[in-house]
Amino acid sequence: MQALYPALATLAAYLIGSLSFAVIVSRLMGLSDPRTYGSKNPGATNVLRSGSKAAAIVTLLLDAVKGWLPVFVVAHWGEPFGLGAGTVALVGLAAFLGHLFPVFFKFQGGKGVATAAGVILGFNPWLGLASLLTWLIIAIFFRYSSLASIVTAVFAPAYYLLGGGVAWEAPGVMVLSLAVMAVLLVWRHAENINRLLAGKESQLGAKKK
Repeated sequence: MQALYPALATLAAYLIGSLSFAVIVSRLMGLSDPRTYGSKNPGATNVLRSGSKAAAIVTLLLDAVKGWLPVFVVAHWGEPFGLGAGTVALVGLAAFLGHLFPVFFKFQGGKGVATAAGVILGFNPWLGLASLLTWLIIAIFFRYSSLASIVTAVFAPAYYLLGGGVAWEAPGVMVLSLAVMAVLLVWRHAENINRLLAGKESQLGAKKK
């Protein structure tokens, strides 16, 4: 039975990640489905376009928590069940994939920035802090949220190794998990990248025309 625990933990993390809080919060607060307006992306940024800052903040926090929670639980209480660092990496990736491809919402998910941030924080608080600082630096200097998210995701695997991540039981799996999330996050931002190259991406704080 114990051999099934890693698979069960990974499945549970995917199901938690599949909770699209942009849609859930919008419904509970009487707002329009975020998949029907703006970028049609079920994420905090698009929820903000509804005009409700509260809904956007709640969505952002819950999307981050659903990435952090499975990682935290397995990392702190999984050892007696044979769940090591390899499973920690898998549940983090599974929660992220759940956000991108939520089984409860016809596999139509968001871009995964907040959930990835939660996963990274769960992997290592210092890694989370380094990633947050990277996002802030890029966002402040260039004023592009999408660019900050992409750069942060790409740098996260390197930060993990440079920050002593090799001390983990399975550093290769952890780095692989971070790398896969980075690739998928960049892929989900393909439209943003095209707009950045064309000089048409909206900057932080810029007023809509």
